[in-house]
Amino acid sequence: MGHPFPIREIARQAGLSEATVDRVLNGRGGVRASTAQEVHRAIADLDRQRTQVRLVGRTFMVDIVMQAPERFTTAVRAALEAELPSLHPAVLRSRFHFRETGPVAEQVRTLDRIARRGSQGVILKAPDVPEVTAAVGRLVAAGIPVVTLVTDLPASPRAGYVGIDNRAAGATAAYLMGQWLGDRPGHVLTSLSSGFFRNEEEREMGFRSAMRALHPGRRVVEIAEGQGLDATQYDLVRAALERDPDIRAVYSIGGGNIATLRAFEDLGRTCAVFVAHDLDHDNTRLLREHRLSAVLHHDLRQDLREACRLVMRAHGALPPAGPVLPSAIQVVTPYNMPPQAGN
Repeated sequence: MGHPFPIREIARQAGLSEATVDRVLNGRGGVRASTAQEVHRAIADLDRQRTQVRLVGRTFMVDIVMQAPERFTTAVRAALEAELPSLHPAVLRSRFHFRETGPVAEQVRTLDRIARRGSQGVILKAPDVPEVTAAVGRLVAAGIPVVTLVTDLPASPRAGYVGIDNRAAGATAAYLMGQWLGDRPGHVLTSLSSGFFRNEEEREMGFRSAMRALHPGRRVVEIAEGQGLDATQYDLVRAALERDPDIRAVYSIGGGNIATLRAFEDLGRTCAVFVAHDLDHDNTRLLREHRLSAVLHHDLRQDLREACRLVMRAHGALPPAGPVLPSAIQVVTPYNMPPQAGN
């Protein structure tokens, strides 16, 4: 395999020993296939970040740990790597630990491995459960600052939270829903990927509160635990539609929107208003096709830039600053989409 990177750099990127990397690169055997894949991924990461690696400055290795659908983690990876060259005075390098679903214990093991191996910071999207909060505490005790992204862990000793005001986002969705539905009858389906993510819970609470205040006669029907994955989401939505023939609109908090629309179509039902979150590849296409009414979006590049700055501040590489303000909530329709949406 041709590449310009020293074994030491590859080993640091992969979190493996130099001897293990040497065995993989020289085909000496005695290495698990999964370990060899980690080496290849590390080389691919280094290649994408090559411009940043060449910059002179203090180097920080930051681990990105996320439980989210692939469409979202892909957007996070692209946004972070696009920001790396601008993050002076430090040079930031990143390792990615992504999974779509799985037991909490698996994510806790990932965080504990990082605590043992060492890191200059962790950017984390995880369920708000005691086990994860405790793992964050162990990272901080090991001198590794943690920044929560998109969804918060307020009981943990994290350095800060970066993302939108999720209650305000839910209230915004309710306002838009009411404006577009008007006096037409119909119930609204809310869809969460999981009740253990604080951001989704807060969006749902903001939505319900605003709906009660603005449209007290409008019934809200909730489904959850689809994990934002199309296969599980389809079954949940279809079952809800079969139970309730009056569902006419959707506020999608947790994703899986292609599957949601397919469930409506397969039952011959129309979704009059559909409000979703995040301009990922799926939502960008659906919005362009006018199958979504609006997407509540926030600038991931800006969020990741701020998360990295929080890590740098924790190590004294940047001067202290005031509290991090919530990211701006953008209401995106088919007529005001950002030029690079979905790229």
